[in-house]
Amino acid sequence: MILNSISIVNYKNIMSANVRLSPKMNCFLGRNGMGKTNFLDAVHFLSFCKSAHSPIDSQVICHGQEFFILEGEYQSENGDLEHIYCGMKRGQKKHFKRNKKEYKRLSEHIGLLPLVFVSPSDATIIEGGSEERRRLMDIVISQYDKSYIIALYNYNKALQQRNSLLKVEEEPDAALMDILEQQMAEEGEKVFVKRKTFVREFVPVFHDIYQRICQSAEQVSVDYVSHCLRGPLLDVIRRDRFKDRAVGYSLHGIHRDDLDLRIGGYPMKREGSQGQNKSFAIALKLAQFDFLKRTNSRTTPMLLLDDIFDKLDAARVEQIVNIVAGKEFGQIFITDTNRDHLDKILSHGSFDYQIFDVENGEVTKKL
Repeated sequence: MILNSISIVNYKNIMSANVRLSPKMNCFLGRNGMGKTNFLDAVHFLSFCKSAHSPIDSQVICHGQEFFILEGEYQSENGDLEHIYCGMKRGQKKHFKRNKKEYKRLSEHIGLLPLVFVSPSDATIIEGGSEERRRLMDIVISQYDKSYIIALYNYNKALQQRNSLLKVEEEPDAALMDILEQQMAEEGEKVFVKRKTFVREFVPVFHDIYQRICQSAEQVSVDYVSHCLRGPLLDVIRRDRFKDRAVGYSLHGIHRDDLDLRIGGYPMKREGSQGQNKSFAIALKLAQFDFLKRTNSRTTPMLLLDDIFDKLDAARVEQIVNIVAGKEFGQIFITDTNRDHLDKILSHGSFDYQIFDVENGEVTKKL
């Protein structure tokens, strides 16, 4: 999928921008805090119906403004054009439209415009809690499997209702508790199967990309950890209902799934250097790209690379440059404060590219 042009109004510090883009490489140069990341975040919003960094939609509206609007003109591999619109006023819900027709459910849009966003915040995949690693799986699987989104939504709804029952002072209704636990088990096992299949197919791709970046014999591993591996999920959930009542929430289920990330057999969080951690996170994201490209969507994802070269040695930078300049990638958006990194990428081929300066929220094409 190619984003031909994008219009941005009142999105974070970008008051107004109308940008025509290259179908291959789009480079955004500027000092930190000028709006480069905000531009990429607007592209992300059009794919996922939400910001990559702001959990509340109203937080993306420019200070002092009452609304924001994003519009993108896309072109698929077979030449079909897609117009995507998103707008929101303060205090009101956002509106998302495809070719002027509003979505009934935003989940219907996910996967239409596949995208992988690599940014400094990816460090939380390694350093953060298990929810960050579950999000990594959810973002990829939801882009090619609609039934996954439905199962995950149904599971979380039953989980929230069960947690509410666990918090009440009186003994909760046993029949209702049974129903909610059955719903959690049924939907949770659907999620588990899809996550397990994804990890099994994803890990070999990740290993290959990590070795290409590091050019070393470092042994890294990614293993899926789930309570479903202990037996039928319904049995696992019900086994500790008494403990759940004591703490007031559900201790077991796929909402506690995790990825065990290791280097040399030891936890990555504890043993990895700054460069190793960043290389690990970048490899995870580039493997996501490869995985999405090979799914039945038959659509090459857009790749967003935000300030990825910081804190990496020259050898790792060179290998990443070699990878992203390859023919297997489609449209790429890349930001940096250093023109030298971008020149290295552009020197690897004769592909089409555009370079933009970003200054105080204004995006200007360099001639």
